[in-house]
Amino acid sequence: MTTLTSPHTAERGVGALRASGIFIGRSLRHSLRDGEGLMMAVALPVLLLLVFTYVFGGAILEQGYVDFVVPGVILTCAGFGASSVAVAVSRDVTQGAMRRFRTMPIPAATVLAGHVVASLLRNLLATTIVIGVALAIGFRPSAGALEWLAVLGLVALWILAITALFAFIGLVSSSPETANGYGFALLFLPYISSAFVPIETMPQVLQPIARHQPLNPLVESLRGLLIDMGEPPLAASFAWCLGILAVATILIVRGFRRSRDR
Repeated sequence: MTTLTSPHTAERGVGALRASGIFIGRSLRHSLRDGEGLMMAVALPVLLLLVFTYVFGGAILEQGYVDFVVPGVILTCAGFGASSVAVAVSRDVTQGAMRRFRTMPIPAATVLAGHVVASLLRNLLATTIVIGVALAIGFRPSAGALEWLAVLGLVALWILAITALFAFIGLVSSSPETANGYGFALLFLPYISSAFVPIETMPQVLQPIARHQPLNPLVESLRGLLIDMGEPPLAASFAWCLGILAVATILIVRGFRRSRDR
């Protein structure tokens, strides 16, 4: 028996909310199928935590280095996880999937929402694993419930901001390999901050850069919230995250229009 579809239903298509849910599921399935990529997104930050704690920790700080380094590793973990979005978006654009999505009765831009939200979920899972490993090797946070909620909100906002930036890189890159290369440069930001070493130990020429780049107030905020090490600069941290997210959103809108010709 043949089922007839009303032309008004076909014209109406799928709403933005439902389409976003579909693309979130699509991105999550791709992540599960890419087992190696998912494992590396979790394994690299964990290995970084172990190496810095057990190999370099004694040379940097005599005591409590694991408490000092965990906030930086959490943000580094977010960067590693979000970087795969640049490759995934570039693949959609350069291999024709985005062009196909534009012909469907759906808001084509929701594919980017799917990538970003799926990245948020993946990264929060990876962050939980990293914190679990940190607790197993001696991390002892003093944060209460409100501080943990603030940490969760700040980390989630940073993941959204950095993922949106990686999504823009994927939109404008000529190939997935190029997108991966551009995105890799952003992963060096934690190393030029107080994430792994005190800024005072850096060369004089690097200290102003380390103090005034986006990652440093985020690291200091997480450190202040989790282990009560100094006053957390929350205003600067949220300002950086919201500013990056706003700029990335504007760039995505412009880049999405230009990607029609690719």
